[in-house]
Amino acid sequence: MGNQVTRTGHASNKKTDATANAGDTTNANSLPKSSSGTDLESNSHMQFFPIESLAKTLTHLTHEEERINGITRSVFQRYLFPNYPELGEKLFDYLYHSANVNTSYLSANSFKQQAEKFLSVMNDQTVLENYVKLYSNIQGDGSISPEGLKALMNVSYKIAMDSSGTPSCIYADHIINAAVISCFHGKYNLSVSYVSNWIWQHCPRIIYGPHRYVIHVLTTAYRNGKALLSKEQPQPCLEIPTPILEQPESIDFPQVLLPVSYVWLLSSTLPQCYLQTDDSPKDVTHALIAKRMGNVCPRHWTLLYNSSEHGTGANRFLHHVLGYRGPTLLFIRAVSPDKDSVCPTYCICSAVEWRESHLYWGDEDSMGIELFPSYRVIEKGPKVLYLNTSIRGYPHGLRFGSNPRSSYISIDESFHSVSISGAPYPIATLEVWGCGNTQLRERQLEIKKWQVKEAEKQRIVKLSASDWIDHPDRYLLELAGRASYNESNK
Repeated sequence: MGNQVTRTGHASNKKTDATANAGDTTNANSLPKSSSGTDLESNSHMQFFPIESLAKTLTHLTHEEERINGITRSVFQRYLFPNYPELGEKLFDYLYHSANVNTSYLSANSFKQQAEKFLSVMNDQTVLENYVKLYSNIQGDGSISPEGLKALMNVSYKIAMDSSGTPSCIYADHIINAAVISCFHGKYNLSVSYVSNWIWQHCPRIIYGPHRYVIHVLTTAYRNGKALLSKEQPQPCLEIPTPILEQPESIDFPQVLLPVSYVWLLSSTLPQCYLQTDDSPKDVTHALIAKRMGNVCPRHWTLLYNSSEHGTGANRFLHHVLGYRGPTLLFIRAVSPDKDSVCPTYCICSAVEWRESHLYWGDEDSMGIELFPSYRVIEKGPKVLYLNTSIRGYPHGLRFGSNPRSSYISIDESFHSVSISGAPYPIATLEVWGCGNTQLRERQLEIKKWQVKEAEKQRIVKLSASDWIDHPDRYLLELAGRASYNESNK
């Protein structure tokens, strides 16, 4: 998640850079000095060419428009983040506060130092905490409000949708609110460390999109000259993979299955095995970069089973899910007690193939997630899944949870009702999505075709006349009063 750029300066050429900067007396004499003295450290600091060029351009624009020898918030926001002005404002305020200056603007040297410091952070948890600080009350007590966390998640969602070319989803506000409610539990303010830890546990990659965008802007905007990234210029394209969700073949099926907003938030939570791409880079260098940057949205999730279209019941579930040898997501929507509210929704994530057994199974990437009324990871780890519909002497149904005596989620053997933390609910819909590549889905369909052919062969039984006379089916037909058999004997 850290920046994917390298510094052009090295320890061997520090003196050369310092000499070159010392020769540039025009800006050095005109820039005001802050009380903190941070501007005096620039000559000993390694120079980062993209930030150096960006600082010069921003300083020139500020002087032309506002007659100030520095960089103001309005110029920074208007020329670098025209499509995401709130993100630009928050980032500038963060850099301004970190510089600890007593002016209303940032000098070029202060901006370079703080921007380089922001981009040099490579630890994922530290990067996450920095973005939480961006949306906190920096000038006050340093806490963050529910509105701040919601704004951070909104900009992450908007960047992901804009970069992938996917239209916004009507459920986005609904699921973001669920995550905010889960984090704050009715409180009005929380510390930055608490919110950062909560995000790290439940959706650690939520700031991947904004961080990649900020890195791209700060390191490439200078290439456009004085225009930078104003609205007249083409905006950065991060080539974020577009989520492709297969819909039912029936055009008369109106129900919205898996909203894109759920895909986006789940992609920030699920392990990498659920986010496989069909077109992974063949080149080693590009493969390493792709692995480091991750996926904001998966390339391809395919629908395996939907109870509203394929029918409800254990046999229907097994028919459509068994044989898929890849990670899957089972979405459970329960009927809400209040007709006006949204259905409680949960997701059971299986990183391995589904199977029937009287034992609990699963690996380290198997997990359960509550999507609504709050968003949180319930449990993660091995041996949390249970599925049994035919083995006698053991409980029938589908269960999730490491405690066999008290499973957190339990679906009965008819697949019509679910118990969530001991509370019973009727099931509204069940959906299973395959998260593997297309080859896994094609292999499952080939196996099903073979099974159908074998079943057809078993239905056609050739019997001779002598075999039919003593066949038990003939005796049962005669007992039922089948005229053709009784009359032929007479």
